[in-house]
This record gives sequence, structure tokens and C-alpha cells, in this order.
Amino acid sequence: MKSDEPRERFETLSGAPVDPVYEGTGRDYSEQLGDPGRYPYTRGIRETMYRGKLWTMRQYAGFGSAAATNARFKYLLEHGQTGLSVAFDLPTQIGIDSDSALAAGEVGKVGVAIDTLADMETLFDGIPLNRVSTSMTINSTAAILLALYIVVAEKQGHEPESLRGTVQNDILKEYIARGTYIYPPSQSIRLFFFYCYGDHREVPNWNTISIRGYHTREAGSTAVQELAFTFGDAIAYVEAALDRGMDIDDFGPRLSFFFNAHSDFLEECAKFRAARRVWARIAKRLGAKNERTLALRFHAQTAGSALTAQFPDANIVRVTLQALAAVLGGAQSLHTNSKDEALALPQKDAARLALRTQQIIANESGVTNTVDPLGGSFAIEAMTDRIEKETVEYLDKIESLGGMLAAIESGFVQKEIQESAYSYQRAIETDERIIVGVNRFQSEEKERIPIHKVDPDLEASQIEKLRALRGSRDAAAVSAALASLEDAARGDRNLMPLIIDAVRVYASVGEISDALRRVFGEYHEAVTV
Repeated sequence: MKSDEPRERFETLSGAPVDPVYEGTGRDYSEQLGDPGRYPYTRGIRETMYRGKLWTMRQYAGFGSAAATNARFKYLLEHGQTGLSVAFDLPTQIGIDSDSALAAGEVGKVGVAIDTLADMETLFDGIPLNRVSTSMTINSTAAILLALYIVVAEKQGHEPESLRGTVQNDILKEYIARGTYIYPPSQSIRLFFFYCYGDHREVPNWNTISIRGYHTREAGSTAVQELAFTFGDAIAYVEAALDRGMDIDDFGPRLSFFFNAHSDFLEECAKFRAARRVWARIAKRLGAKNERTLALRFHAQTAGSALTAQFPDANIVRVTLQALAAVLGGAQSLHTNSKDEALALPQKDAARLALRTQQIIANESGVTNTVDPLGGSFAIEAMTDRIEKETVEYLDKIESLGGMLAAIESGFVQKEIQESAYSYQRAIETDERIIVGVNRFQSEEKERIPIHKVDPDLEASQIEKLRALRGSRDAAAVSAALASLEDAARGDRNLMPLIIDAVRVYASVGEISDALRRVFGEYHEAVTV
């Protein structure tokens, strides 16, 4: 198809049809939508939204050693970042120490390597944990990383009550979209419950979980699937707590969500508005009465899968539009990707430019001066209604399969995402969908930009530090702490206090994970055809 031929594809990025003109339906939108800060929160969770408080600008960072990541944190904070967000390397994510043969070649590559409390102390050296909000993207080993964070704060002289932030801790989406699980789903849910709702409330101002649709979308889902599978996970977590006699309002105010800000601008704005409405109604059905439980708080990140290695400067435009959609959709927290992330970890200057993008939207665009400026738009409201309706239909289907755990174990969720991803990729390959610089408007010139490279000696250095620490710590205390944890895992006790005891004596992430592996076992996904 040539650029001067009439367009034939009038669909959203998710494949939903788009009308040439949207007209009023005769409904009074003001009555349907309600007010900002009021149920069902379509127009935002706070009455004044960004007029009262801007979103948290939380740039994601983590690579190589704890010292290198600490330097990047300080650089971003100096340039106006208002919250930290930590990326961990693959071995840390799946509970393997840097000196394991299974970790070879992966140490510090996609995030920071954290083996013990010593690494965590270095990671936050000079950063007062009582004054920053920290998000940690970690799931299978979430309880261990939070325990490390608590003990570092303790060593800095801060009370647990002063700590603010989130560990991702959304283990179900690992079985759906990422694969960094360790234990079988039922045991993972159990560990999640111990961490979130046990009797050991070390950090009352900490978000217990960030239920994430982001990775589902990155794996290829549509916007509706992103919401449906995220809320399916949320329902499973809430029901696990309700089955243990909890009231949703005991923990609901600390639930948070994390969505993808993708490229279809209007669809994304509508998706975020629909998400608040869907969650408010789900929470109410599950017994919520507290407004903080009913009001969906979410972090957004621009779409990594939308970044292209061809003509990286074009990614600045993509990220700007995606970030604007998140803001107009009412995000409480936002990460903007760097232009070079399709090639490597972001360079310092690229990360700063991504942060500046948020600061320009916040301070120069004027969109923060009005609450829900898109509210009442015929197109936006029609899309919001459609996304809500289709999300609820998906949730009904999941319920008919026996709930989210059953839908995951049967492969239903994974298959739905795979089919959507395949359809999207085929549309690109057949030129039905245009990606600038990839299948249209290509440049003859090969643009060369500097890329970040991890120190090639990092792995050897990290292993050497870990082995030196093992030789200097109190081995008897470590053995006793791990034995106590393993024994408790065989029963029904809350494991958080025991994990904290283990990290305090410098037991490693891998050693603690292995103690639980010996009790819980490991999960191996069934092969389906």
C-alpha cells in the first residue's frame, strides 16, 4: 500500500473498530460519570486530581552492581525524579545467587544484582529511605527483597512505619506473561498471603501488591485483555484473603495496580477511565465500603514493546504520546521509557530526557490544570463504555472456567494472549498496521547512537564479594535462621518475621529461596499443543 492510497484500517491498536464520527447517545454524561473523586471514579480518584498533587515521577532503573545503580538513582533524584523504581537482574528475580552455575551470563544484565543485605546497603547508600517512595519490580522473591529493604532502613535508623513504596508481588502474572516464577501457583498464593495479610505488619504505609497488566500487554494482549486478566488476578488475591476470614477493607486500601500506556492514544485514555469503573464495581461486589479500597490507584509505564531499534529518536515522540495518555487517564505514578531501550539499558542522558518529558507534560502542557479534560467527549465515552463491557465479559468467561487460577492452569489466558500477539505481528508484516521506520518511512541511513554497556568484569566481581561475605558472616546463625524458616514453611505460620531474621544475619536471596524450594517445590509449566 502506497502512502497516497486511501486508508482501509480504522481500528484501535487492539483491533476494535473505530467509528468515523461519534455522536451523543441521548444519555446525560454528567449523570452517568458522576464527579471526580466519587464512585465509580471514572473521572479520577481525587476531587482535584493534578491541581492538588502531581503524579509521582518514578523512573525505573537498575543494572550491574549495587554501586552503579546507586549512582544512577542519585543522578535521577538530582534531576527531579520524585520516587525510586528498582529493576533486579534475572538471578535475583528467580531466587538464584550470582555464584550459581544457573546465573552464568545473567548477573547484572537486566537489572541490579542483589545477593545479600550487603548489596542492599550499597544500593541505598546515602538515600534516606524515610524520605523517598520506592517501588521494587520483584515477584517470586518479593518477601525477601522487602525484608532486605526493612533491615536497611533499620540500619539507617528509620522506623518501619516511615517507609513508603511497593513491591510488585503479583505472582499470578508470572505464570501468564513473564515466567519468573519459582513455586507452584497455590504455594505462591500462600506466600503472597503471608506477606500481605499476616500478623506481622512491619510496614503499614507500604503497598502490599502492585497488580500488573503491564507485562500482559507487553506479551501481546489487547487493551481489554490487559484489564480483564489484571482484574482476574486481583479477584483471585482478594478471594484468597476473604477465604482466610479477612475483610476486603482490611487490606484493600493498600492494593495498587500497574498498567501499560500504549500507542493508541484515545483507546489508552479510555482504558484507564474504564479500569477505575470496573475495579470500583468489583470491589463493591466483594464487600468493599472504604473509598480507598474502591478507588483504583495505578502506576503506568510507557510501552517498551512499542520502542523500535530503527530510528531511536522517533521513540521520544512515541513515549511522549503514551505518557500524555497516562496523564489524561489519571495515573498516580508514571515511568517514561528512554529512547535507546530497544537497543540496550538506557544511557544517563536518555534517562534524563525521559524524565524531562514528564516534567514538560506536568509544567508546560496545561493538561494538569483541569480534572478529566476528556470527560464527556463522545469518542472517549463510547470507547470507555466498550472497554468496560468487554472487560466484564472476559471476567465472566474466566469465572465460568473456575476462576483465574484455573484459567491459568488450563492455559486459557496464555492462549488468548498468544493469539492476540500473533494477530498484531501479522498485521505489521502484511503492512496493515504501520510502524514508522519499520515497515513504512524507513531511512536509508543507519543511525548509530551510543549505548550503555555493563562492566564485563561485573559477574566475577559480584561472585568474589558474595564468597568473601559467606566467609566472614556468622555461619551458625545463618544455618539456624534458614532451618527455622524451612520448618515454619511446613506449617501455616507467617513467614515474614523469619525471612527478616534470615536476611539480618546475611543469608542470601538464593539460600532463603532454596529453603522454601525444599518445602514448596518448583513449578514447571505444562506443555500444550
